Amino acid sequence: MGIQVDREEFTAEDHAQFAVRLRQNLEVLQEMLGRPGFGASEPSTGVEVEMHLVDAAFQPACVNQAVLAQVADARCTVEIDAFNFELNSEPRTLTGRVFGQLGDELTELLDKVRAGAAANGASVLLAGTLPTLTSEHLQHPVFSDSPRYRAMSNALRKQRGAPFTVNIEGRESLSTSCNDLALEGANASLQVHLRVSAADFADVYNAAQLAAAPLVAASSNSPYLDGKCLWEETRIALFQQATDTRRGEHARRSRLARVSFGPGFAHDALDLFRYNAAAYEPLMPVVSKRDTVDGVPALDELRLHLGTVWNWNRAVYDPSCGGHLRIEHRVVASGPTRLDMLANTAFTLGLSLGLAPLMPSWLKDFPFAWVEQNLYSAAKHGLDAQLAWPSHRGPSPRLCRAREIVLELLPIAEKGLVRHGVDRDEAADLLAIVKERAESGQTGAAVQRRWVTRFEHDLPRPRALARMVGEYLPRSAEDVPVHRWQL
Repeated sequence: MGIQVDREEFTAEDHAQFAVRLRQNLEVLQEMLGRPGFGASEPSTGVEVEMHLVDAAFQPACVNQAVLAQVADARCTVEIDAFNFELNSEPRTLTGRVFGQLGDELTELLDKVRAGAAANGASVLLAGTLPTLTSEHLQHPVFSDSPRYRAMSNALRKQRGAPFTVNIEGRESLSTSCNDLALEGANASLQVHLRVSAADFADVYNAAQLAAAPLVAASSNSPYLDGKCLWEETRIALFQQATDTRRGEHARRSRLARVSFGPGFAHDALDLFRYNAAAYEPLMPVVSKRDTVDGVPALDELRLHLGTVWNWNRAVYDPSCGGHLRIEHRVVASGPTRLDMLANTAFTLGLSLGLAPLMPSWLKDFPFAWVEQNLYSAAKHGLDAQLAWPSHRGPSPRLCRAREIVLELLPIAEKGLVRHGVDRDEAADLLAIVKERAESGQTGAAVQRRWVTRFEHDLPRPRALARMVGEYLPRSAEDVPVHRWQL
């Protein structure tokens, strides 16, 4: 987000100038948000799809720059590690058969990326973590050739003063470390953007916060990391720990990780921008040479800074279209198929819009600590997680299995989409995929675990993981939703 970064080292003067511009950006944003009708428009959406590149042996293929050159499409880009790739859809108004249009664009882009990968001896894996990735792979240079990523890694490592460590207790245990941000590149997510007006922002944002755990439970697709079977959505713990600059118990209690829920529930959009500007040290203090974009305040410094604070639901300011606000939802894993991702997108947007009117009453007696606890429970246990959920009937919150909550929320999500103009049949068809997945329990994570367990009867774990990826890839490309895969 924001301006380009072409340097990797920064001075004290750079930081001082950047701090001044950051304060000025916040003052300008406050003035803009106070204007009647700022950013008012019909809700619109777009997605970012991250993915992994694997070679013929299903190991990481560090060829993303070559694939990018082959694809030659401005909607595609590289991500932090050389085996990561990303595509970005165009924004679309959330009306009519919007998901059909989005699906057609994803088909076009995925076909291009798969062809580009094949030309470089690689395949595209749509999954939250790369199952065959090991710590040994990260001992070699795997960073993408990007000053931005190197600068970000250098700054985070300097703040931490030590290698990044990851310790995850799940079905099995993992303890590993890395000298740079390469472990963060083991993540691949489906990031869903939703444009909302300033007046509606707080309720929609709070709905997204509350919905994070059911979304993770319904879409889990990251059970393996570094040869270990960990959480249903291991990516949640990995992303937070792989970027965590805090060392020691006191630091972890006194400061938030750069990957977090931020300050919790929001009173208004400005609170979120102010909080992230105050709570986190800038990593890349590049002062922009421009003040406006098409006559609209660019706020480049604020946008650049917020691009290095990874809230699970991130407030975004964008100067395009006269200036507007978005919510970037970041909890859902990539894959397993294009159709699964369209269904997860519909569920994400439907919950944000459908739950928003309920937030003033639901959150009166619902401490935010439950939201955080719910996320980690859903990430660990998926659809079998026990979640605390608001209840009008009392007592509130009530404890329910995530599967039951997902099924209860589907009609709310459908009403939220239809109320904003989405075609009723299209919304129902996509949410039916989530319903059938939840009822069957056959998520991407469940499929991966089942295959590996079977293959381990005859193969050691590394070879079982590789064989699992070999089974996963063609089914993912066939685009049959994961709950219908015949195992």
